[in-house]
Amino acid sequence: MPRVPIPPKEVLVRSIVRPLVLACLAAAVLVPAATAADRMWVGFQDDPVLRWDGTRLEAMDRAVSNNASILRTIVDWSKVAPERPAQASDPFDPAYKFGDVDEFVRNAQQRGLEVLITLWGTPPWANGDQKPQAMPKNVADFQNFARAVALRYSGRYAGYPYVRFYTIWNESNLATFLVPQFNAKGKIVSPANYAKLAKAGIAGIKAGNRNAQVAIGETSSNGRDKKKPGVTDTVAPATFMKGVAAALKGVRFDAWAHHPYPFPVNQKPTQLVRYPNVTLKSMPRFEKDLDAAFRRKNVPIWITEYGNETRPGEPKGVTEAQQAKYLPQAIAMARKDRRVEMFIWFVMQDSQGSLWQSGIYRQDATPKRAQAGFARAAAPLDPVDGKLTVRGGTRNPKLTVYLRDYCANNAAGTTVGYTIRSYEKNKLVQVSQGASPLGLDCTVKPRVAGLTVAKKKTYRVTVSANTATTGEIVRTITVVGA
Repeated sequence: MPRVPIPPKEVLVRSIVRPLVLACLAAAVLVPAATAADRMWVGFQDDPVLRWDGTRLEAMDRAVSNNASILRTIVDWSKVAPERPAQASDPFDPAYKFGDVDEFVRNAQQRGLEVLITLWGTPPWANGDQKPQAMPKNVADFQNFARAVALRYSGRYAGYPYVRFYTIWNESNLATFLVPQFNAKGKIVSPANYAKLAKAGIAGIKAGNRNAQVAIGETSSNGRDKKKPGVTDTVAPATFMKGVAAALKGVRFDAWAHHPYPFPVNQKPTQLVRYPNVTLKSMPRFEKDLDAAFRRKNVPIWITEYGNETRPGEPKGVTEAQQAKYLPQAIAMARKDRRVEMFIWFVMQDSQGSLWQSGIYRQDATPKRAQAGFARAAAPLDPVDGKLTVRGGTRNPKLTVYLRDYCANNAAGTTVGYTIRSYEKNKLVQVSQGASPLGLDCTVKPRVAGLTVAKKKTYRVTVSANTATTGEIVRTITVVGA
């Protein structure tokens, strides 16, 4: 069981066990399941190396070289707001200490990377001088903080990049991160408590940025459902999820986040565990129960942590050769699951700041055998070269083109010119040109003028974009007629 290390500026949140589809707005039938299988946000969480280390810029460049498209980071409320803000929903209240978070999201944007922020950790002033794991006395305090974070990174303020993805709390089915799990009589209470956090967090984030995508859950892969003297209180993820659903009726969220680590740590990705624990192999059953519990169809899944620790750093871990075999296998399993929109590997590089030795690089930054496999597996999944499925007969389908790189040097509203070429079986079908304003979310949304998408036909569409001050970016989008 890994411990929670303490880096220089903030507690690194760790497990103890351890879309984005392109939108067509007119006459379109989006099939998230199919697109999730074909495209998936893949990246890393590694705050000690990517956020705090002196070599963080070089490390982020390595993330890019490994075809990462997203980085996850923990924003610890107790560290960002060590004192109660006078205006907690104001993203620039002087009590807030966002400095290293600001730098992290700027560094990511400059490299074309998306960011996933996980909000966690209650300040002492909000929970009666308890530890960060304890619930706030008033969840409105958390709602105000969530709003401040989402507003700060809404793209509305120069120098503060847009953050698209958020999750609420971390592994809330474990007392390591949320207490209490049980009441004095041994009854499970954490799902109902978490539902309060989730409701407040969703409301706050959406108030700060209505287009932000918010996942709930962030569940660990295993738990016990009963108190056991001398060990950490835990609740099994499927049990926890059903309890959250019962307490969160009518509240919409964008995905369920889960950490399907094998356990013990030396097991394969194909490990099947006793339900209601949930590893990668258990996901189909969990997803069926997820839909039933929330009375929805095809609830998306974000895998926001996964990894295999290696020896000798973790004596009970796998060999580097085994990690090299298991890593692409895990990504392949996630890719085959048509609901999975995101896969985050924890961590990128072993370091003294992290007690979890699952990096694809050693402490000296030399690559382990798994590094090449990660890069190969991630390369074809990048959603910026996306896939759009529309109903056969759709005319002039509307694309969402990701241009994160442009936001580093261009304000929202900057005119982006583009040339669009569509091909069927390498034969040019249509060429069109146009211009659109750069959105707050670093996208443009052009239509493929002159293209009628035929049923059961596949088209390759290239978008060559540029601004007056920045060079050309080319995106290639696959359009399919359903």
